[in-house]
Amino acid sequence: MDPMTPTLQELVAWLGRWSAGRGPLYLLLAARIRQLVDEGLLPPGAPLPPDRRLATALSVGRTTVVAAYETLRQEGRLVRRQGSGTRVAPAALAPPPPGQRVTETSNPMFLHLLEPSDDVLLLSCAAPPAPPPALAEAYARLELPAHDLGYHPAGLPALRSAIARRYGRRGVPTDPAQVLVTTGAQQAIGLLTRLLVAPGDGVLVEAPSYPGALDLFREAAAVPHPVPVGPDGLDVAEAVRVMARHRPALAYVIPRFHNPTGTVLPPLLGRRLVAAAEEHGVPLIDDEVLAELDFGADPGSGDGGPPLSSYGTEVIGVGSLSKAVWGGLRVGWVRGPAPLIARLARLKALHDLGSDVPSQLVATRLLDGFAPVLRSRVAELRAGHDHLRAELARRLPDWHCPPAAGGQTLWVRLPYGDGVSFAQIALRHGVAVLPGSTMDALGGSTRRLRLHFLLPPATLTEAVDRLASAWAEYAPGAAGRAEGRPAALNAITV
Repeated sequence: MDPMTPTLQELVAWLGRWSAGRGPLYLLLAARIRQLVDEGLLPPGAPLPPDRRLATALSVGRTTVVAAYETLRQEGRLVRRQGSGTRVAPAALAPPPPGQRVTETSNPMFLHLLEPSDDVLLLSCAAPPAPPPALAEAYARLELPAHDLGYHPAGLPALRSAIARRYGRRGVPTDPAQVLVTTGAQQAIGLLTRLLVAPGDGVLVEAPSYPGALDLFREAAAVPHPVPVGPDGLDVAEAVRVMARHRPALAYVIPRFHNPTGTVLPPLLGRRLVAAAEEHGVPLIDDEVLAELDFGADPGSGDGGPPLSSYGTEVIGVGSLSKAVWGGLRVGWVRGPAPLIARLARLKALHDLGSDVPSQLVATRLLDGFAPVLRSRVAELRAGHDHLRAELARRLPDWHCPPAAGGQTLWVRLPYGDGVSFAQIALRHGVAVLPGSTMDALGGSTRRLRLHFLLPPATLTEAVDRLASAWAEYAPGAAGRAEGRPAALNAITV
């Protein structure tokens, strides 16, 4: 397939909230496809899915897709010919210069943030809905240094020391030279990918996994080696076989309160994973962003359980304050061997010369007295978790949503159908959800949804009410469905 041509799933993701506006569905769909063509995401000559396939994926009637395509054909943006299907018209947009890559995300989690709407409740992006009072207090007491250039590519020395002390309290002695401060964990994973992964290299990933990391590996043109996640987390035996057979350039795992399943990898399996990575020379990233959000321990202790770094000297830890504090506090870090951190700092200097200094000063103050902040956040998460499960049991009792031991999300299994098509109907009812297939390189999460529980209780209740209305429309034989649900979806059982 031409790398400029999206798959059906990518096209559905790019369409985003196409149906959330006002007016006939076919005009809303045509408007969004028109935008994709005009922006160059759908290049000249790119084929579009057949009417029925796109209608099934969007959970609308075929006539909606046919009418949208016909509208764009009349405008000259699409060409439709018997036997050759529907394509973007050659003259709709000048071809991009040779060698230019399109690297825009098709991840619905990010697209929902790029296209905000007051009418849509976001259960797709798991992040605290508002900054805590402690953050405002820290900014109010902020004192900028009297003499400082403000350029710190490796991070503010005081913050690097605070992060190193925090690892030390968790049983992993750390020197500040082993810490790089980044603009959030997303940048941390991105820098590691740029440094360690070349096009065509293999990357061991969990299936499912955090979609933001999968996006970065795709951008790097890496070859994924997916390993299933079960009730006890990553299938370590399979991961060891993948390392021995393929020697991937990188392994990326979330061992504690896994995103999205919420599982926790037992310590013995963690030790075995680290030993295998060291034996086969595979750099191992431990994503610790959610590690301290533990519902069963004292959240004020700062003990998020033993990180993988406690089992080996070469493990690369990635963390941030975005989940425990606020997503707007763009402070993350990498903890690893000092030579690797030095190389990462030189790479980071190429991109931004260092992260925002006021945010780092605030983060330093927060970490020095972090227990109350973490205790408050975990209490809110635990309450949200219990409230969301209770509301789902009340309104959607056929959905399977086991409890989580920590983290921010429930991993929900639908009784039938598929998450991608249901997400389209849910969006038309004013709630955005993340289909499991967007996180699963093995494709085994078709009937899954990831739902977070960080919204206020009343908002969570409203979101579940909207999901219940959407499910009633999606259910086989339900009356009043907009244009009818494609019968083929009723037979989906995977």
